[in-house]
Amino acid sequence: MKTWTKEERYRVLKSAEEVRDLHERISQSDYRQQYHIQPVTGLLNDPNGFVYHDGVWHLFYQWCPWGAVHGLKYWYHTVSKDLVTWKNMGVCIRPDTEYDNKGAYSGSALPTADAVRLYYTGNHRDEDWTRRPYTCVVNLKDDGTAEKLPPLFGPNPDYTEHQRDPKIIYNEENGTYYLVIGAQTKEKKGCVIIYRSDSPTKDWTFAGQLKVPGFEDFGDMWECPSIETISGYDVLIFCPQHLKLPGRGESVHHNGYLLGHMDWDTLTFTPDNTRFHVLDFGFDSYAAECAANPNDRNKATLVAWMGLPDASYPTDEEDWSGCLTLPRELRVRDRRLIQQPLDVLRALRGMKIDLEATDLLPRVCELELISRGGDLNLKLFAKADGSGGLRIDYDDTEKTVTVDRSQMVRRFNTEQGEARVRPLPKGLFHLRIFIDRSSIEIFVNDGDAVFSSRIFPTAGEKRLFAHGDASIHLWELERAVVDDFAVE
Repeated sequence: MKTWTKEERYRVLKSAEEVRDLHERISQSDYRQQYHIQPVTGLLNDPNGFVYHDGVWHLFYQWCPWGAVHGLKYWYHTVSKDLVTWKNMGVCIRPDTEYDNKGAYSGSALPTADAVRLYYTGNHRDEDWTRRPYTCVVNLKDDGTAEKLPPLFGPNPDYTEHQRDPKIIYNEENGTYYLVIGAQTKEKKGCVIIYRSDSPTKDWTFAGQLKVPGFEDFGDMWECPSIETISGYDVLIFCPQHLKLPGRGESVHHNGYLLGHMDWDTLTFTPDNTRFHVLDFGFDSYAAECAANPNDRNKATLVAWMGLPDASYPTDEEDWSGCLTLPRELRVRDRRLIQQPLDVLRALRGMKIDLEATDLLPRVCELELISRGGDLNLKLFAKADGSGGLRIDYDDTEKTVTVDRSQMVRRFNTEQGEARVRPLPKGLFHLRIFIDRSSIEIFVNDGDAVFSSRIFPTAGEKRLFAHGDASIHLWELERAVVDDFAVE
């Protein structure tokens, strides 16, 4: 595995030709996805700026072009009209000013009449590598040009250097814009700080620190915060770092939410209870980004990075890493967020597989299982003799579902645990599973839980075995993401 120097990781991309050969090489990888957004080269991590504008969905991702390494970050731009078929547009934000000289870090978007405003953290470092985060804004005009405006404000001296990931929110009730930013107190505790303005591009002032009763000491940094209104509930979504949660193994980076009520006058988010809910029960999910539904305010659409900080993956050896989850529709049901695959995904269904005639599992497919009760054992990508594979086991006595990838040939990030368990008080009645060439997303009971994980099957892992009283339907899926080389 290559050891990267600081100079290599923070090298400026001057021409698309510098990475064209890399794109050609990684495009031959057996693990390149067919309907998930993935990096054109190098590394993808957080989704950014997810927004609907003038009939088009815009979605950006953090991109380091040189390889599977975190270094100088750009915003890479993709677009879709249906949230299924995505087109590469190229680089949108480059770290080319004093304020973002070491990276254009994560952020959000606000649609306007003739442009999309992109809010991001400019990662500035001095010669001694001292970090100064700036909150920056770009106007992405409808003609495709991106205009950088002066930074809105610099670092708040009352917090550590860790201040990033601005989420822009417009409150119609008081006509005020807010920027919600992940931060760390001087006591090394995670928090959210908030700025306000009557204008989206000037006169921003510090409003204060978000008060979240019961969560004053919950991890040492909160990344990617957002406050959404879904089905009449306020939802605080954030990623607490460097703490362990029950059932999450040794993982210390999490993606989750609180349901409650947001009071913008007092900057207080009051949770309904003291339980932090995990957004995704799988092994690989972080940095969730939400976009408002243009036709229904009771819904939102979520996409996340199918990866984790401080983790490595088998494709690192091929000089690329990362993908995004499928967009999911968010609602509140039984005082919990549910995530459902979009109905339009059915348009990707191709040939239906007759499971009475074959036990071969396509590398790109959708599986739907309807349980008639009792225990269930499902092996995906098992060997011909029935051993190995990714296991999905439902125990009807304990009312739990377990996803276990420890029997796959390619094992990775094992120190974070290789099995995840989710209680199902009402039992298991339905699974909808989306498999791409290096990922699996398991939707349980019409969205009550979801398990998103990277998997890397080898040539001998291609069988499907099922035990239990259930009907199973399987479809091949068509390609939905064109792997074009678009950089400039």
